[in-house]
Amino acid sequence: MPWLLITLVSILGGVLLLWWFVRAEPRAVLRAFRGIGIVLAVVFLLAMVVTGRFHFLFAALAFLIPWLIRFRRMRTAFKSARGPQQGQASEVRTRFVIMRLNHDTGEMDGMVQEGTHAGRQLSDLSLEEAIAVYREALAADEQSAQVLQAYLDRMHDTSWRDRMGGAAGGASDPGSAPGSAGPMSYGEALDILGLSSNPSEQDIKFAHRQLMQKFHPDRGGSDYLAARINEAKEVLLGDR
Repeated sequence: MPWLLITLVSILGGVLLLWWFVRAEPRAVLRAFRGIGIVLAVVFLLAMVVTGRFHFLFAALAFLIPWLIRFRRMRTAFKSARGPQQGQASEVRTRFVIMRLNHDTGEMDGMVQEGTHAGRQLSDLSLEEAIAVYREALAADEQSAQVLQAYLDRMHDTSWRDRMGGAAGGASDPGSAPGSAGPMSYGEALDILGLSSNPSEQDIKFAHRQLMQKFHPDRGGSDYLAARINEAKEVLLGDR
């Protein structure tokens, strides 16, 4: 009877582990395997030292290294099969607005940081109020103006320009220099590409490609947004 109970518990545990492995995010699976591996390695090393069989460690390493290589390949294939994570969003900060870019839908929304409507969400503003924020940014901060112009083009179509009375150009005209916001930090690059810490090269390139497909100037984005997205990719890949 005890052996039957142990067998049933083992089967149930295996099924639950398999169910979790299939449904879990790749990062969670990787963290779990990493933690288990560290614990097993420590126990194994202690056992070798206590029993005086430390020389067997070299034989064990010769056996384990090929399996570790296979596991790395399996992890890469698993991540590719799962595809991109859903619900990812990027964050671009300028003087007048903190803009969030939805990777899946291409929608934009942001929090106004300065001016008459400071503290309000862009999506809560009327078109006239959003244009007022843009006018303020246009007179004071080129980068904010470019991001807000991209927002208005995407979320209100280009008819909003008629209400500007021909004043929708200026700092954010196509082809104008995007300006410089100073050196980009690693954390800011993660925010812009919508990635968590320690992303893989594959994650970085995929997020960059996905964002450029939606926020390129030719697709309703802006020169400033495209420049920041490109810079974020360079910062993260340069830190490899």
